[in-house]
Amino acid sequence: MPSQVQALVVGAGISGLATAYALQKSGVATLIFEAAPRPGGVIQSIQRDGFLVECGPQSFSGAAGLTALCSDLSILDQRLIADPKAPRFVLINRTLQPVPMGPGLLTSSFFGGGTRFALLRDAIGSSNAPEPDESVADFTRRKFSTRLLDRLVGPFVSGVYAGDPEKLSLRAAFPILYEAERAKGSILRGILPAMKARRQKNKNTVRERPTLQTFRDGNETLIRALTKSLDDRLTCNVEVTGISALDPMLEPKAPRFAITIRTPRGEDRIEAERLVLANSPGAAGQILARLDSQFERELAAVEYAAVGVVSLGYRRTDVGNDLAGFGFLVPRSSGLNDLGTVWNSSLFPGRAPEGHVLLTSFVGGATNPAILQNSPEALANIVHQEISPVLDIRHEPVFSNVTLWPRALPQYNVGHTVRLATLEKFRANYPGLHFAGNYLNGPAIGTCVEQALKVANEIRVSFAN
Repeated sequence: MPSQVQALVVGAGISGLATAYALQKSGVATLIFEAAPRPGGVIQSIQRDGFLVECGPQSFSGAAGLTALCSDLSILDQRLIADPKAPRFVLINRTLQPVPMGPGLLTSSFFGGGTRFALLRDAIGSSNAPEPDESVADFTRRKFSTRLLDRLVGPFVSGVYAGDPEKLSLRAAFPILYEAERAKGSILRGILPAMKARRQKNKNTVRERPTLQTFRDGNETLIRALTKSLDDRLTCNVEVTGISALDPMLEPKAPRFAITIRTPRGEDRIEAERLVLANSPGAAGQILARLDSQFERELAAVEYAAVGVVSLGYRRTDVGNDLAGFGFLVPRSSGLNDLGTVWNSSLFPGRAPEGHVLLTSFVGGATNPAILQNSPEALANIVHQEISPVLDIRHEPVFSNVTLWPRALPQYNVGHTVRLATLEKFRANYPGLHFAGNYLNGPAIGTCVEQALKVANEIRVSFAN
């Protein structure tokens, strides 16, 4: 291991891997350390008994940066794209109801007359977004209705963030809605101009339709390709134990940080000209505490939701529902533990053996963390009992896999935007220090890649100047 490197990336989840890859490709000598025995974080695919299971994210939305990365890694031909017209369902009164989309929102009986009137009022009226922040639940009740919150917004928040809409910040989690109301006083009138303004702000970013995607051999295909490309630049089982800033008056290409690490072979030290912390915010805060205790205070305040991913395989003849669609979300008012269920084998081929189906459900999250105290076997049984009457399942599953993630998804709760602004102010005191991760611009794989590529480009430019 060299004693000095141009750039050091800490954390080998998708954000760290993409950052390290882009840096190395641009000619910046880079090392990446991961404390865990394997890279990839929550992106993990396993094949067992003929089933292909995603232990974390079940798929990802198309994004230009992600597509470009896959093309560069020569894995674009392994990509699978789901039918964009696949319907989504919500469980209402123990019955699956399709979610109305587009203009259908104004005519559907799904929400009731009060919500339809609120949508019309938004289209022709005007309102002001409160400052500095409000929860998604408060926003939905203020602009629309409690029914919309219960039937669609709440389940959607559970599906994307495993979050609590009473705590989740609209401005942080769904900034386009905040910007639409602030600009036009209306979500329906303001959404397109807000999207256009964002595209103009990021005019160098190529647009791509956000279709649902994965790879033939699972999401971990991306992790394996990045890992292979980085080769010996990536080392796992390395814990960063301390950091100190070197003389800030040194030349731009001189080392700025001294990092102490612990490996299976013992303690070591490495100096880096640029440092990217792509690990969890809590771990990053502990590393930076020696530089400034304010880092640790702000980073430790970022909450995460724990999630259990329960994958169950059934004989196709044992499932009465035709499973034609994406899957379904579950309102918290239903009283069920299931946050939502994805119909994996309906979306992508090769997820289950011939004559079988694979269904993946999610439990826990910010609204029900106690459920995860159950054993994996108990969680599988709970999910089976809950989805059986919904999908007309007549027999026990023939396959099950349960993965527990104590820190699955960051919670963009009220105050998150202010926290990130404060963190950025602290970071400005340490040139060469950068952050990457799912707690910054969004937890989606594509969003993490876009943010990682932005960080890598900033570092590349800093060396060029």
